[in-house]
Amino acid sequence: MKCYLCKTCLFVAIILTITSCARTPYDITNKKYRKQAKALTKTIRLTEPVTLTDSAAAVIPSDWVGTVNFGLRKPNYVIIHYTAQKTAQETLTAFTDPKREVSAHYVIGRDGKIYHMLNDYLRAWHAGVAKWGNNTDVNSSSIGIELDNTSEEPFAPAQINSLLALLTKLKKAYNIPTANFIGHSDIAPPRKQDPGVYFPWKTLAKKGFGLWYDDTLIPCPDDMDIIMALRIVGYDTSDLKSAIIAFKRHFIQTNIDPQFSGPEMDVLYNLYRKY
Repeated sequence: MKCYLCKTCLFVAIILTITSCARTPYDITNKKYRKQAKALTKTIRLTEPVTLTDSAAAVIPSDWVGTVNFGLRKPNYVIIHYTAQKTAQETLTAFTDPKREVSAHYVIGRDGKIYHMLNDYLRAWHAGVAKWGNNTDVNSSSIGIELDNTSEEPFAPAQINSLLALLTKLKKAYNIPTANFIGHSDIAPPRKQDPGVYFPWKTLAKKGFGLWYDDTLIPCPDDMDIIMALRIVGYDTSDLKSAIIAFKRHFIQTNIDPQFSGPEMDVLYNLYRKY
């Protein structure tokens, strides 16, 4: 039977072809991502024995014997940031610019949309020079999440809802301890302020993401060592004033000067006992 809708069929075929070839602003960077991932795959598949010499320059015998007991490195922390940008698009542009040398695993827009930018098992460049407890290479053990926020505004409800859903997934997938959901300013007190005083840490803690102090506080001992308590929580106290400000930015939020009042000392003591 002759098709009387041939022009329509041709139009549909053209539209389908165009749609299948539709380009996005990130086609080029997605292609580069796949290329870099392929290069990393090639690197980890190398099976060459290590070549070493001793002090007498004699070659030490070596051979490759591949173990069958291995896996990918598992993230053990989640670090939360704000972007300090006007739009999520600005952040995506920065994170796809090789000259910027900064990235994160996820970006969450004000509207709640989640942009997954890097496989969770790979190392993003989001923490920079940072320390938490004895961990001095936070990038290698963490997932970085950037929230689209200028730093001067409350976080949008849709954004926090998406964040909670994402954290629920990540905590279950990687068995991340409750205490290991922290902020950028926690791990880099002298340098960073994000996610800032507007971030709802208490809300997250109620859902199991990060610790929070109890409603009823036991007064701290008169001889409590502030430096030791901050270190037990995880803070780098090499710059004590910055560490105090970072702690208060996370747990006090209404007052972030580098001094502890009596009630604030009680908060520190309560959290020190939890850690």
